[in-house]
Order: sequence, then structure tokens, then C-alpha cells
Amino acid sequence: MASERTIHRLEAQIQRRIAHCLQFELQDPRASFVTVVRVELNSDLSTAKVFYSVLGDDSDRARTGGMLEHAKGFIRRQVSGVLRTRTTPDLRFLPDDTAQESKRMDDLIAEARRRDEQIRGEESRMGEEQAEAPPADDGE
Repeated sequence: MASERTIHRLEAQIQRRIAHCLQFELQDPRASFVTVVRVELNSDLSTAKVFYSVLGDDSDRARTGGMLEHAKGFIRRQVSGVLRTRTTPDLRFLPDDTAQESKRMDDLIAEARRRDEQIRGEESRMGEEQAEAPPADDGE
């Protein structure tokens, strides 16, 4: 079992090496808009979850996922060159939806603000109409 400090150091090394590999060593155009967001290494150092994000739509994400799975062996060999461990962890590439989720939340907040402004505008117009209306004649 590795210490938490060692795991964080190895995660950072793995993340840097994979990012460098994607940017400079893979000759695949699908690797151009990939960002390695974070790496989570399990405590026995056997598996590393590599979270990535892709600029583009769902089809771009699917193509990039296929490219990463196809290049997994090459990337793992590159990672093994920088780690000073007995074994190299198995890499599992997982899409990170944090950016899409934060955009969705921003859109929901903006929509709620628009609705609030619309409601406030309607209430203020109703208040103005009531203030401008002459008093009702009760017939007295």
C-alpha cells in the first residue's frame, strides 16, 4: 500500500505524461482537443482512472474515447517510462462531464434569472395600472 502523498505524486506524473503524449506524440487528429482533467490511482497502484474532457459534441467525445482505447497500450508504455514503480497501472479512460454539467447549471441559473425579471416586470406593471386607475364609484 502506497502512502497518500506517494499516490498524489504518481497521479500528477501520470497526468503530465499522458497530456504530453496526447499533445506531442500521438499522430491522431482526434487527440488535438483532449484535456486530461485528473487521474485517480487506486491504493495498490494497479489501476489509474484517467478523466478527460473533449471540446466538441457527443460524436467528438465518442471518437476520442475510441482513439484513447486504441492508443491505450502506447500511452501505458510511455507512462511506464516516467514511473519508478514495479508495475505500471492499467489505464481506464473515462469522460469527465464537469464542464458540460457546469454549463448546464449556468444555463439553468440564467433561465431562472430571466423568469424572475419577467415576473418582477409583470408585478410592477400591475402595480402601476392599479395606481393609475380612478377609484371605483360605489353609487353613493
